Amino acid sequence: MSLRRRSLLGAPLALLAAEARAQKRLEIPLTWYVVQVEDSAFTVEMPGIPDHRILNDRSARGTPFALHSYSLDIGGYSYAAQTALYPEDVDVTQPRLILQSALNARAQRLSGGKWSKVEWRELSGASAAESIGPLAGGKALRQLVLLKGRRFASLAFLGAAAGVTGAEAEHFFKSFKLS
Repeated sequence: MSLRRRSLLGAPLALLAAEARAQKRLEIPLTWYVVQVEDSAFTVEMPGIPDHRILNDRSARGTPFALHSYSLDIGGYSYAAQTALYPEDVDVTQPRLILQSALNARAQRLSGGKWSKVEWRELSGASAAESIGPLAGGKALRQLVLLKGRRFASLAFLGAAAGVTGAEAEHFFKSFKLS
């Protein structure tokens, strides 16, 4: 077989191989699961089964309490849901002060040390604040903190700055249902 003839026969195969490389990779849609947190305080959907950890914390006066944390890293994003029942020595009569303290503590990790956006509101009869702030490397953090009675709840979503308002983040935050 001549070199020219082999080149002509091989050309369609080379074109097919180039076309196959140019095709978009198959994307499998995420499967979202309802996560019911400790004491049935709330539910939220996550695109996988999260790790559950119990963190020992203390009130300002030293009373121990448990903070339940549910976290998942998937698809380049990090999801976290946390809840705690504050002990009796925590003054919950001014929820905005407690929530502002939570915002201030997390702001220390942000680029520039402050939130770029904070919106205060009522959510299912609870005082709440939703915030977005920049992180190093073009990433951002979006969180929701709320207090209803002694129940503290928090959602956090971390990823590329554009992703904190994207479809995955919206699904996560809109799925939150306080009990």
